[in-house]
Amino acid sequence: MMDYFALIAQRESCRNYDPDRPVEREKLENCLKAACIAPSACNSQPWHFHAVTDKARVAALSRTVQGLGMNGFASSCPVLVVVTEEQAKLLPRVLEHVKSQDFASIDIGIATAQFCLAATAQGLSTCIIGWLSEKDIRQVMGFDRNRRVRLVLALGYAADDSLRTKKRKPFEEVVTFYE
Repeated sequence: MMDYFALIAQRESCRNYDPDRPVEREKLENCLKAACIAPSACNSQPWHFHAVTDKARVAALSRTVQGLGMNGFASSCPVLVVVTEEQAKLLPRVLEHVKSQDFASIDIGIATAQFCLAATAQGLSTCIIGWLSEKDIRQVMGFDRNRRVRLVLALGYAADDSLRTKKRKPFEEVVTFYE
C-alpha cells in the first residue's frame, strides 16, 4: 500500500491516456466506492456518479467537454464519469441559505478527491473536468433538465508514466500560523 504523502504527491491531472488499455471493472468500482464513502454535511451525500465505459457513449460524452478546443485528451480516455448533484437532505439545504455556504459543492469536491486518490493508488490516472456543456451531457446521458451536472472525471491509464513537477504557490504564501 502506498504511503499517503507519496500518494498525494503522485496524483496529477492526466491529459494523455492510453486509448488501447481498458480500465478493469474492479478498479473502477474501487474508485466509485472510495467516492461514495466520502464525508458530507449531515451525511447528505448529494452526489451521483455515472460511470461510462461504453465506447460509443464515451466518444459522444468526450465531445461535450471539448468546446473551444479544450480537453482534447478526453477522446482517448477509456472511462468518463459524470458527477451530478443530487437533492441534499433538508438540513444542509437550509444551512446553505442561513450560512451562505454551498455544502453540496464542498461534498462533491471531497468525494471527487477520494475517487482520484483511489485511482492513483491503483496505478490509474484522472483528470477533473469542469469545462463542459451541461446541456449536451444531459442529451448524451438521457438526463432530464433538472439534473445538475457538476463535473466529468476522466479515468484511464496514462500513456506516459513520468510525473510533472508540481507548480504550487510557496507554502508560506498559502499558510498562516497563529501561535
